[in-house]
Amino acid sequence: MTHTPTVAIVGRPNVGKSTLFNRLAGRRQSIVHNEPGVTRDRIAARAELLDDRFVELIDTGGLVTVSDELGLGRQVLAAVEEADVLILVVDGREGLTPADESVWQTLRALGKPAVLAVNKIDTRAARDNEPEFWAMGIEALVGVSAEHGLGIQELRESVADLLPVGGTAAAPTAPAIAIVGRPNVGKSSLLNRILGTDRVLVSPMPGTTRDPIDTLIRRGEQEYLLIDTAGIRRRSRTSGAPEELAVMMARRQIERSQLAVLVIDAADGVTSGDLSVAGAIWEMGRPAVVAINKWDLLDDDGREALEKTWLRLAEVLSAPPRVNVSALTGRSVEKLFPAIDGQLAVVSSKLSTGQVNRLLAAAVARHHPPTQHGRPWKLLYATQVAALPPTFMVFANTSLARSDPYRRYLENRLRKELGWNGVPIRLVVRRRSG
Repeated sequence: MTHTPTVAIVGRPNVGKSTLFNRLAGRRQSIVHNEPGVTRDRIAARAELLDDRFVELIDTGGLVTVSDELGLGRQVLAAVEEADVLILVVDGREGLTPADESVWQTLRALGKPAVLAVNKIDTRAARDNEPEFWAMGIEALVGVSAEHGLGIQELRESVADLLPVGGTAAAPTAPAIAIVGRPNVGKSSLLNRILGTDRVLVSPMPGTTRDPIDTLIRRGEQEYLLIDTAGIRRRSRTSGAPEELAVMMARRQIERSQLAVLVIDAADGVTSGDLSVAGAIWEMGRPAVVAINKWDLLDDDGREALEKTWLRLAEVLSAPPRVNVSALTGRSVEKLFPAIDGQLAVVSSKLSTGQVNRLLAAAVARHHPPTQHGRPWKLLYATQVAALPPTFMVFANTSLARSDPYRRYLENRLRKELGWNGVPIRLVVRRRSG
């Protein structure tokens, strides 16, 4: 696999790193908020720097040289070690600060080529202060406005000039797997166990992960793009705008994934919050695998209690594959991937039209359809029109309402006959004379 060069966006807190990341990536992936420290982990995205030249772009938390209880500085330095080029962002309106100089002193020792991006150049103060930053000794200096897009093309060109020759690659085609769940159930710990490294910040404080984290891994011949997401909370239980944004973005990551791994805390059992997350997965039409984390901590009574609450989740997700794991010890984590591969195989397959019609005809024969407007509902013809989620266009003598029990019966019967547990099925019923 061709190496894709990596570009890390670094700087002290609240200088506009995430806004610049989103501008360069071409989508709103990093959370942007006027509060220092909102970005906590490394956030990565494949971005087209210039025509047909791709880079792995990494946003980082603000680098501080004082108290660092969450270990954010280690995360930033880990990103710098992976990077081929740095973009050091400073706030032009504030001018050169001792904090900027301290950050650069820390980074310069690592010997990475860097471009200095003087942000907020759309203001007069930033334009007046720009000459101060030459004192940092970084030859490539570009004035930009991340918010308004000024200077971005020049920044792209300056970064490209520093990249290693020949390091380009197309965007990855690996299936995206969203690791989702309530806050503090062990999602990041599970990802770290899979990777065998502390790729994602882990803390016992609920809500530590706010941004989606993309990590490309290879297992044998198969690649996967793993997405660790912020813990999804019910809207009434979020606190502050950053948490609200995290909830919204976690749902977005489910939407852009091919599959969701729902992590449950075994000690808590299946809670109303878990059911809410499961509902989001199902609503967005994504197949699911459930990882029951901290299984090793349960005694017999705890396991019995869990099984009672499991029934409701199995109903919401139509009996999804389930793996009892321990992210802490690594117990059964390897068993997740056969379950994931099985679900991915479903959403990458397409049934023949003949097979679809035989299955639906058998379902109709097994349970006769209701009467619609004085005459029985009659199946005329059906075909599969999409794979994610599996979607079937059904032509009949009359339509069926979305909430009609017979529609749900047909969906469930197809799922059972095909063995597609945990996979949403969609029927689009169209009226046609015949």
